[in-house]
Amino acid sequence: MLPDAKIMAFAPTQDFARARAFYEGTLGLRFLADDGFALTFDAHGTVLRVTKVPPFKPLPFTTWGWQVREVAQQVAELRNRGVVFERFPGLPQDDLGIWTAPGGVQVAWFKDPDGNLLSISSA
Repeated sequence: MLPDAKIMAFAPTQDFARARAFYEGTLGLRFLADDGFALTFDAHGTVLRVTKVPPFKPLPFTTWGWQVREVAQQVAELRNRGVVFERFPGLPQDDLGIWTAPGGVQVAWFKDPDGNLLSISSA
């Protein structure tokens, strides 16, 4: 049943061209299809459907993210591609915008063109 099924992620957008440029061009996800309702990407074996929606207000928390081995290296690579990392008042973040949780996990946040909050964190 569901424990054996692959999970699929969704992200809303109001602009397919801008979303595709970001997810494919900036983040490097493999574009699979545009069915008129959603852009479909392969995110390392997880299907990401970026769906066209009416005007919306982005959620104020992380909607999805990636686990990576080297957060600082990924931040540097994404910054070189034009990604801006978020800073949160009262949250101690280093010069790259990385927060280290009490348990040692490192997290950095950034937004897609529609304002959806995404993250990268240490595995």
